[in-house]
Amino acid sequence: MNAKVLIVDDEKDLRDLLAAVLGEYYDIAQADSGAALLKCFSQDAPDVVLLDVKLPDAHGLDLLPQIKKRWPDTEVIVLTGHGTITMAVEAMSRGACNFLSKPFENEKLLADVKCAIKSKQDGEENVSLRRALETMSGTASPIFRSATMQEVVRTVERIARSDVPLLITGESGTGKEVIADLVHTLSPRSKNKIIKINCAALPRELIESELFGSVKGAFTGAHADREGLFRQAEGGTLLLDEISEMPVDTQSKLLRVLQDQEVRPVGGKSGYKTNCRILASTNRRPEAAIKDGKLREDLFYRISAIAIHLPPLRERRDDIMPLADAFLKRYAAQAKSDIRGFKADAIDRLTAFDWPGNVRQLQNEIQRAVLLCEGGEVAAADLSITNVRTNITLPVGEELDTNFTLLEGVERNVIIQTLKATEGNKVEAAKVLGVGRQTLYNKIKAYGIEV
Repeated sequence: MNAKVLIVDDEKDLRDLLAAVLGEYYDIAQADSGAALLKCFSQDAPDVVLLDVKLPDAHGLDLLPQIKKRWPDTEVIVLTGHGTITMAVEAMSRGACNFLSKPFENEKLLADVKCAIKSKQDGEENVSLRRALETMSGTASPIFRSATMQEVVRTVERIARSDVPLLITGESGTGKEVIADLVHTLSPRSKNKIIKINCAALPRELIESELFGSVKGAFTGAHADREGLFRQAEGGTLLLDEISEMPVDTQSKLLRVLQDQEVRPVGGKSGYKTNCRILASTNRRPEAAIKDGKLREDLFYRISAIAIHLPPLRERRDDIMPLADAFLKRYAAQAKSDIRGFKADAIDRLTAFDWPGNVRQLQNEIQRAVLLCEGGEVAAADLSITNVRTNITLPVGEELDTNFTLLEGVERNVIIQTLKATEGNKVEAAKVLGVGRQTLYNKIKAYGIEV
C-alpha cells in the first residue's frame, strides 16, 4: 500500500502541480481550506501533510497543533511563499518536521516527503517499545542509557515477535524479569498473560504439579484436579525463573514438553497440546551449571536458541542515575513527598558504589532514602551504602578462592564480609545485598560458605 500525502493549499494550480509530482509515488488527497482540512479528520490519517501557511479561513500554523492532536504520528511539512527564520522556528515548535519556501524544486520536494515518510515509519516501529518502557519504568526518562543495555533492547525488539525460546542470564537483581516482561509486552502474545515461576522457591515434590498440573489422587494431598502453569499461560508466555535450580528429573520432563508441545498432568493418562512461548532465566553461568550437573545440556540448547546476557550494574554505570531518578519519582509519589532529586554528594556516592545486589539493591536503597530524607533533595547522609561498602572491603592480604572465577570470587567474599557485618543474620544480609533470601541461601550453598 502506498503512503498517503494530504495537500492543504488554496491555490488549485499548485495543488495540481504537487499532485502531479508526488502522485507517481504516493496516494494523494487534497483540501483547499482550513474547514476542508477539519473534515478530513474523520478519515484515516495521512502519512504526510503539506500545509500552506496562508489559507482563506485560517493560518496554517494555528492548524498545526490540531493536526498533531488528531493525527499524532503524521508528519507535517509547512509551505509558504514568505518564509522567515522566525516562522520556521515557530512551525517546528508546533510540530512541523520541515519548512519549505515557495517556489521549490521538485527533487527537493520529493526528497523531503520521502524523508518525512521514513521518519513516520521509524516512529511506528518504536512506539510500542517506548510505551512499554514508559509503562514499566513508571516514567518517560530513559532507563537503558548505557550502550550495553541499549543493545539489549535492540535485540529484544528484533526477537520479541518470534516464538523462539529465550534464555536470559545475569547476576541476581540485574533485571532479568524486566526483560522478560518487555519481550512479552512487545510480542503478539501480549494480549494474553505472562505467567512466572521461580524454580528455586518450590519444593521438589510440588514443582511438577505446579508446572504441568495434576489429577485428583495423583499424590497425597491432591484432593482435586490442579491446573498447571502451562495451561494458565496458554496463548501467552511462561517464564521459568532460575531454571538451573529446577530438579534435574523435572528438567527431563520439561524437555519432552518442549519437544512434543504436549503436557501430561501428574497422574494423568493423557496429555493436552500447549501453546505458550518459553522464556527462561538463571543467575548462574550456564556452562558452570551444566558442569556441576545443575542444568541438563540438552535442555540448555533447547531453551537458548536466543540468549541475552544482562551485565551487572557496576559494568553499566551510565544506567545508575537514570534508574535512581526513576525510583525516586516512584517512591516519592507513593510517599506523597516533594523530594525533587539528589544532591551532588549523593550522586557521587551512588555512581561510585559497586552495587553487588545490582538494580534490586539500588531500588531498595532509593526507597529507604526517600523515607529518611528530610529535605527537598536526597543527600549522601541519607544513604546507607557507605557503611555497607566499608564492611565488605576485603582485609589487606586476603586472597580470592582460586576454585572460582574472579567475579565469583569477589561475590563470594562480598557475601562473607556482609555475613560478618550482620553477625551471620542471613535475612539482614540479603537486605543489605539487595537480593532475595532464597537467592542468598543458594549462593551460600554454591560457594561453600560456612555461616
